[in-house]
Amino acid sequence: MSRTPRLPSALLRAAACTGLAALTLTACGSGAGTGTAGSGSGSVKVGLITKTDTNPFFVKMKEGAEKAAKEDGVQLMTAAGKFDGDNAGQVTAIENMVAAGVKGILITPSDSKAIVPAIEKAKAKGVLVIALDTPTEPQSAVDALFATDNLRAGELIGEYAKAAMKGKAAKIATLDLAPGVSVGVQRHNGFLKGFGVKDGDASVVCSQDTGGDQAKGQTAMENCLQKEPGINVVYTINEPAALGAYTALKAKGREKDVLIVSVDGGCTGTRAVKDGRIAATSQQYPLKMAAEGVKAVVTYAKGGKKASGYTDTGVTLVTDRAQPGLTSKDTAYGLDNCWG
Repeated sequence: MSRTPRLPSALLRAAACTGLAALTLTACGSGAGTGTAGSGSGSVKVGLITKTDTNPFFVKMKEGAEKAAKEDGVQLMTAAGKFDGDNAGQVTAIENMVAAGVKGILITPSDSKAIVPAIEKAKAKGVLVIALDTPTEPQSAVDALFATDNLRAGELIGEYAKAAMKGKAAKIATLDLAPGVSVGVQRHNGFLKGFGVKDGDASVVCSQDTGGDQAKGQTAMENCLQKEPGINVVYTINEPAALGAYTALKAKGREKDVLIVSVDGGCTGTRAVKDGRIAATSQQYPLKMAAEGVKAVVTYAKGGKKASGYTDTGVTLVTDRAQPGLTSKDTAYGLDNCWG
């Protein structure tokens, strides 16, 4: 990538936005954000496409990719959808990156099924494609998957919630992601498995979708409390949804007698575990996903060896209220390893 300082920044932006292979430092207009971290001066180009560029999880993922790209002396081209679910933006980003000559693309698919044709076209041109965090459907559509075991992440907090209830009858609310999104489905199913219940059981008294959003989490919790005021266990897809649930419970004076568990391990969420708003969370590691993905592309570029299959990038139960028989780490560990 040319980074000659004599070229005006406006000219650089125009070149990128008209489809030239040069990679710029500025996003192109108001569509899917596309740009580069000018990491390294080598000829190998690596692409990173996240669902958005605002979610702290994906911000940390980008940081991990940037650091790995710098260490390995490669160029990193980045893009993100305008919103979570922007498949069209991700398709455009794939096409732009292939045209720019990337050797590999790392992607967190917004739509696990709809993105597959674009991935297949990239692979047909010799580009290594690795999914991060979210698997495609089918998973075999990509060369490899580097991700949290989301089923296990849910299972860990389900086991924790079961133990923390100490035999007390549970009235459970699940604040989920959205229908058909694999990450949300896996975490939800894992929680139920860990708690030892199934959808349809009498103990699961309310299930609402939140999109992982704090305000929607609050609304979902309010709706669940109207349906069943006696709820005493709340599972949430992520910590923003958990904090929304906490706000709704606090408004009803219920924040101290309802157990909230979640998944993600972001810094804001981990601090909420420390101060008692959330009882426990399953922490995942987006920086590691991206760093390992970049290194896999570098290995492919240098020797032709493709990464394959599934690589589990780890998950840890974080709580300051450890339960007998369950392995966990405290919030000091969680804050040392959190993101966002």
